[in-house]
Amino acid sequence: MHDDSDKFWFNLRTGEVEKGPQSLGIDRAGPFETAEEAENAPEVIKERSRAWAEEDAREDRSGGGGGV
Repeated sequence: MHDDSDKFWFNLRTGEVEKGPQSLGIDRAGPFETAEEAENAPEVIKERSRAWAEEDAREDRSGGGGGV
């Protein structure tokens, strides 16, 4: 198991950056190497979600969804 106490986390519920995993796992994103990276978590999450949605849409159009 890794020691993440020196990493930074973004608390999705409070919008605060935390050093070390202080809150419940469901409420946080990370770990990040720096507080600045953790502060940008909402933008990173939004961008990744947009990219995944676009990829899913392309796969749906091409029939390559690979679903069950």
